[in-house]
Amino acid sequence: MPELPEVETTARLIEPGLLGRTIRGVQVEWLRSLGGMSRPKFERAVVGAKVSRVWRRAKYVVIDLQRRGKPAGVLLVHLRMTGRLVVTGRGVDAPDYNRVSLELDRGNLHFLDVRKFGRFTFHPEASPALEHLGPEPLSDATTPEFLYGALGARKRAIKPLLLDQTFLAGLGNIYVDESLFGARIHPQELASRVSKAKALKLHAEIQRVLREAIVREGSSFDAFYRTPEGQPGSYQHLFRAYGRTGKPCERCQRPIRRIVVGQRGTHFCPRCQVLSKASR
Repeated sequence: MPELPEVETTARLIEPGLLGRTIRGVQVEWLRSLGGMSRPKFERAVVGAKVSRVWRRAKYVVIDLQRRGKPAGVLLVHLRMTGRLVVTGRGVDAPDYNRVSLELDRGNLHFLDVRKFGRFTFHPEASPALEHLGPEPLSDATTPEFLYGALGARKRAIKPLLLDQTFLAGLGNIYVDESLFGARIHPQELASRVSKAKALKLHAEIQRVLREAIVREGSSFDAFYRTPEGQPGSYQHLFRAYGRTGKPCERCQRPIRRIVVGQRGTHFCPRCQVLSKASR
Protein backbone atom coordinates (compact mmCIF):
# COMPACT_ATOMS: atom_id res chain seq x y z
CA MET A 1 0.00 0.00 0.00
CA PRO A 2 1.37 3.46 -0.85
CA GLU A 3 2.56 5.19 2.31
CA LEU A 4 3.35 8.81 3.14
CA PRO A 5 6.27 9.28 0.68
CA GLU A 6 4.36 7.74 -2.23
CA VAL A 7 1.22 9.78 -1.53
CA GLU A 8 3.25 12.97 -1.05
CA THR A 9 4.96 12.31 -4.38
CA THR A 10 1.60 11.79 -6.06
CA ALA A 11 0.15 15.03 -4.69
CA ARG A 12 3.20 17.05 -5.71
CA LEU A 13 3.33 15.67 -9.25
CA ILE A 14 -0.37 16.04 -10.09
CA GLU A 15 -0.71 19.55 -8.63
CA PRO A 16 0.67 21.47 -11.66
CA GLY A 17 -1.89 19.83 -13.95
CA LEU A 18 -4.84 20.44 -11.61
CA LEU A 19 -4.35 23.79 -9.91
CA GLY A 20 -6.83 26.33 -11.24
CA ARG A 21 -8.52 23.81 -13.52
CA THR A 22 -12.34 23.64 -13.64
CA ILE A 23 -14.13 20.27 -13.63
CA ARG A 24 -16.33 19.99 -16.72
CA GLY A 25 -17.49 16.40 -16.52
CA VAL A 26 -17.27 13.07 -14.73
CA GLN A 27 -16.86 9.49 -15.92
CA VAL A 28 -17.35 6.67 -13.40
CA GLU A 29 -16.39 3.12 -14.38
CA TRP A 30 -16.45 1.59 -10.88
CA LEU A 31 -19.16 3.03 -8.65
CA ARG A 32 -17.68 1.70 -5.40
CA SER A 33 -14.70 4.00 -5.87
CA LEU A 34 -17.05 6.85 -4.89
CA GLY A 35 -17.45 5.38 -1.40
CA GLY A 36 -21.24 4.98 -1.48
CA MET A 37 -22.17 8.24 -3.22
CA SER A 38 -24.32 7.92 -6.34
CA ARG A 39 -22.87 9.01 -9.66
CA PRO A 40 -25.45 11.81 -10.17
CA LYS A 41 -24.85 13.20 -6.67
CA PHE A 42 -21.08 13.06 -7.15
CA GLU A 43 -21.40 14.79 -10.50
CA ARG A 44 -23.55 17.58 -9.05
CA ALA A 45 -21.02 18.07 -6.25
CA VAL A 46 -17.94 18.49 -8.43
CA VAL A 47 -18.89 19.65 -11.93
CA GLY A 48 -18.30 23.37 -12.25
CA ALA A 49 -15.92 23.50 -9.28
CA LYS A 50 -12.34 24.69 -9.59
CA VAL A 51 -9.30 23.04 -8.03
CA SER A 52 -7.79 25.46 -5.51
CA ARG A 53 -5.23 23.26 -3.75
CA VAL A 54 -3.69 19.76 -3.90
CA TRP A 55 -2.08 18.41 -0.75
CA ARG A 56 -1.57 15.31 1.39
CA ARG A 57 -2.91 14.29 4.78
CA ALA A 58 -1.64 10.94 6.09
CA LYS A 59 -2.19 8.52 3.19
CA TYR A 60 -4.82 10.66 1.47
CA VAL A 61 -4.43 12.97 -1.50
CA VAL A 62 -6.67 15.96 -0.76
CA ILE A 63 -8.02 18.10 -3.60
CA ASP A 64 -9.70 21.31 -2.43
CA LEU A 65 -12.49 22.70 -4.58
CA GLN A 66 -14.03 26.14 -4.78
CA ARG A 67 -16.85 27.98 -6.54
CA ARG A 68 -16.78 31.71 -7.10
CA GLY A 69 -13.78 31.96 -4.80
CA LYS A 70 -15.44 30.14 -1.88
CA PRO A 71 -14.75 26.60 -0.55
CA ALA A 72 -16.89 23.98 -2.28
CA GLY A 73 -15.83 20.72 -0.70
CA VAL A 74 -12.91 18.35 -1.17
CA LEU A 75 -11.99 15.20 -3.01
CA LEU A 76 -10.23 12.63 -0.82
CA VAL A 77 -8.29 9.97 -2.68
CA HIS A 78 -7.03 6.89 -0.85
CA LEU A 79 -4.87 4.79 -3.15
CA ARG A 80 -5.08 1.66 -0.97
CA MET A 81 -3.20 -1.24 -2.58
CA THR A 82 -2.97 -0.38 -6.27
CA GLY A 83 -4.46 3.08 -6.84
CA ARG A 84 -2.79 5.72 -9.03
CA LEU A 85 -3.65 9.24 -10.14
CA VAL A 86 -2.68 10.33 -13.64
CA VAL A 87 -3.18 13.65 -15.41
CA THR A 88 -3.45 13.48 -19.21
CA GLY A 89 -4.10 15.95 -21.99
CA ARG A 90 -7.51 16.35 -23.60
CA GLY A 91 -8.32 13.79 -26.24
CA VAL A 92 -5.95 11.21 -24.75
CA ASP A 93 -7.59 7.85 -24.06
CA ALA A 94 -7.93 6.87 -20.43
CA PRO A 95 -5.23 4.41 -19.28
CA ASP A 96 -6.06 0.82 -18.39
CA TYR A 97 -7.87 0.12 -15.11
CA ASN A 98 -9.47 3.56 -15.08
CA ARG A 99 -12.19 3.76 -12.40
CA VAL A 100 -13.02 7.47 -12.21
CA SER A 101 -12.16 10.34 -14.55
CA LEU A 102 -12.63 14.08 -14.19
CA GLU A 103 -12.80 16.02 -17.42
CA LEU A 104 -11.12 19.37 -16.86
CA ASP A 105 -11.17 22.56 -18.88
CA ARG A 106 -7.64 21.60 -19.82
CA GLY A 107 -6.79 17.91 -19.55
CA ASN A 108 -8.18 15.05 -17.49
CA LEU A 109 -7.57 13.45 -14.11
CA HIS A 110 -7.81 9.66 -14.02
CA PHE A 111 -8.03 7.42 -10.98
CA LEU A 112 -6.58 4.01 -11.89
CA ASP A 113 -6.96 1.01 -9.61
CA VAL A 114 -6.14 -2.57 -10.60
CA ARG A 115 -7.67 -4.25 -7.55
CA LYS A 116 -10.50 -1.75 -7.02
CA PHE A 117 -9.78 -1.20 -3.31
CA GLY A 118 -9.06 2.51 -3.58
CA ARG A 119 -11.50 5.36 -2.98
CA PHE A 120 -12.14 8.65 -4.79
CA THR A 121 -14.70 10.41 -2.62
CA PHE A 122 -16.31 13.84 -2.25
CA HIS A 123 -16.84 15.51 1.13
CA PRO A 124 -18.36 18.92 1.95
CA GLU A 125 -15.41 19.50 4.32
CA ALA A 126 -12.11 17.74 4.89
CA SER A 127 -11.95 18.01 8.67
CA PRO A 128 -14.78 15.59 9.63
CA ALA A 129 -13.47 12.94 7.25
CA LEU A 130 -9.90 13.26 8.53
CA GLU A 131 -10.50 13.94 12.23
CA HIS A 132 -9.66 10.35 13.21
CA LEU A 133 -6.05 10.77 12.08
CA GLY A 134 -3.13 11.33 14.40
CA PRO A 135 -0.42 13.97 13.95
CA GLU A 136 1.80 14.13 10.89
CA PRO A 137 5.28 12.67 11.51
CA LEU A 138 6.92 15.50 9.55
CA SER A 139 4.97 18.27 11.27
CA ASP A 140 6.81 20.81 13.42
CA ALA A 141 4.33 19.94 16.20
CA THR A 142 5.53 16.33 16.24
CA THR A 143 8.65 17.03 18.24
CA PRO A 144 11.05 14.44 19.69
CA GLU A 145 9.66 15.21 23.16
CA PHE A 146 6.10 14.75 21.92
CA LEU A 147 6.94 11.32 20.52
CA TYR A 148 8.70 10.26 23.71
CA GLY A 149 5.69 11.27 25.80
CA ALA A 150 3.22 9.59 23.46
CA LEU A 151 5.18 6.33 23.47
CA GLY A 152 5.47 6.36 27.25
CA ALA A 153 1.70 6.53 27.61
CA ARG A 154 1.07 3.34 25.58
CA LYS A 155 1.64 -0.24 26.66
CA ARG A 156 1.54 -1.66 23.15
CA ALA A 157 4.18 -3.24 20.97
CA ILE A 158 5.82 -0.37 19.16
CA LYS A 159 5.41 -1.56 15.59
CA PRO A 160 1.60 -1.94 15.64
CA LEU A 161 1.43 1.38 17.50
CA LEU A 162 3.40 3.19 14.80
CA LEU A 163 1.14 1.64 12.16
CA ASP A 164 -1.95 2.95 13.98
CA GLN A 165 -3.08 5.95 11.94
CA THR A 166 -4.76 7.47 14.99
CA PHE A 167 -1.37 7.56 16.75
CA LEU A 168 0.85 8.84 13.93
CA ALA A 169 -0.57 9.39 10.47
CA GLY A 170 1.03 8.22 7.24
CA LEU A 171 3.46 5.53 8.35
CA GLY A 172 3.15 2.03 6.91
CA ASN A 173 4.95 -1.29 7.04
CA ILE A 174 7.99 -0.29 4.99
CA TYR A 175 8.94 2.91 6.73
CA VAL A 176 8.20 1.63 10.23
CA ASP A 177 10.60 -1.30 9.69
CA GLU A 178 13.25 1.06 8.30
CA SER A 179 12.84 3.58 11.14
CA LEU A 180 12.94 0.96 13.91
CA PHE A 181 16.06 -0.54 12.36
CA GLY A 182 17.75 2.84 12.30
CA ALA A 183 16.82 3.48 15.94
CA ARG A 184 17.87 -0.06 17.01
CA ILE A 185 14.44 -0.77 18.54
CA HIS A 186 12.92 -4.25 18.42
CA PRO A 187 9.51 -4.18 16.70
CA GLN A 188 7.92 -6.01 19.66
CA GLU A 189 9.33 -3.64 22.28
CA LEU A 190 6.61 -2.15 24.46
CA ALA A 191 6.27 1.53 23.58
CA SER A 192 6.27 2.48 27.25
CA ARG A 193 9.65 0.75 27.72
CA VAL A 194 11.44 2.78 25.04
CA SER A 195 14.05 5.01 26.66
CA LYS A 196 14.13 8.73 26.00
CA ALA A 197 17.38 8.40 24.10
CA LYS A 198 15.93 5.76 21.79
CA ALA A 199 12.66 7.69 21.39
CA LEU A 200 14.61 10.74 20.25
CA LYS A 201 16.63 8.59 17.87
CA LEU A 202 13.42 7.05 16.53
CA HIS A 203 11.98 10.50 15.86
CA ALA A 204 15.10 11.43 13.93
CA GLU A 205 15.03 8.19 11.95
CA ILE A 206 11.34 8.53 11.04
CA GLN A 207 11.94 12.01 9.71
CA ARG A 208 15.15 11.09 7.92
CA VAL A 209 13.66 8.01 6.26
CA LEU A 210 10.47 9.78 5.16
CA ARG A 211 12.26 12.83 3.80
CA GLU A 212 14.76 10.75 1.83
CA ALA A 213 11.99 8.52 0.49
CA ILE A 214 10.09 11.60 -0.70
CA VAL A 215 13.20 12.86 -2.50
CA ARG A 216 13.42 9.46 -4.21
CA GLU A 217 9.69 9.50 -5.04
CA GLY A 218 8.83 6.56 -2.81
CA SER A 219 9.49 2.84 -3.04
CA SER A 220 8.58 0.49 -5.90
CA PHE A 221 9.10 -3.06 -4.68
CA ASP A 222 6.36 -4.53 -6.91
CA ALA A 223 4.74 -3.72 -10.25
CA PHE A 224 1.93 -1.59 -8.81
CA TYR A 225 3.38 1.62 -7.41
CA ARG A 226 4.32 4.12 -10.09
CA THR A 227 4.39 7.89 -9.91
CA PRO A 228 1.77 9.86 -11.88
CA GLU A 229 4.42 10.15 -14.57
CA GLY A 230 4.66 6.36 -14.78
CA GLN A 231 8.09 6.08 -13.17
CA PRO A 232 9.04 3.79 -10.26
CA GLY A 233 10.31 5.23 -7.01
CA SER A 234 13.88 4.42 -6.03
CA TYR A 235 13.98 4.32 -2.23
CA GLN A 236 13.78 0.50 -2.32
CA HIS A 237 17.46 0.51 -3.27
CA LEU A 238 18.24 1.96 0.17
CA PHE A 239 16.27 -0.53 2.26
CA ARG A 240 18.27 -1.70 5.27
CA ALA A 241 15.67 -4.01 6.82
CA TYR A 242 12.40 -4.24 4.89
CA GLY A 243 12.31 -7.14 2.43
CA ARG A 244 15.89 -8.20 3.21
CA THR A 245 15.16 -11.50 4.94
CA GLY A 246 18.33 -13.60 5.18
CA LYS A 247 20.61 -10.85 3.90
CA PRO A 248 23.36 -9.52 6.16
CA CYS A 249 22.71 -6.57 8.43
CA GLU A 250 24.82 -3.64 7.22
CA ARG A 251 26.00 -2.99 10.78
CA CYS A 252 26.77 -6.43 12.21
CA GLN A 253 26.40 -8.89 9.29
CA ARG A 254 23.83 -11.00 11.17
CA PRO A 255 21.07 -12.12 8.76
CA ILE A 256 17.94 -9.97 8.78
CA ARG A 257 14.97 -11.88 10.21
CA ARG A 258 11.31 -11.80 9.26
CA ILE A 259 8.59 -12.35 11.85
CA VAL A 260 4.91 -11.47 12.04
CA VAL A 261 3.96 -8.66 14.42
CA GLY A 262 0.37 -7.51 14.58
CA GLN A 263 -0.41 -9.62 11.50
CA ARG A 264 2.20 -7.75 9.46
CA GLY A 265 5.42 -9.12 8.05
CA THR A 266 8.23 -7.47 9.98
CA HIS A 267 11.95 -7.25 9.26
CA PHE A 268 14.66 -6.58 11.83
CA CYS A 269 18.19 -7.45 12.92
CA PRO A 270 18.19 -9.83 15.93
CA ARG A 271 21.57 -8.52 17.12
CA CYS A 272 21.09 -4.78 16.66
CA GLN A 273 17.44 -4.68 17.71
CA VAL A 274 17.29 -6.59 20.99
CA LEU A 275 13.99 -7.09 22.81
CA SER A 276 14.23 -6.00 26.45
CA LYS A 277 13.42 -8.49 29.19
CA ALA A 278 10.54 -6.32 30.35
CA SER A 279 8.86 -6.65 26.93
CA ARG A 280 9.27 -10.42 26.53
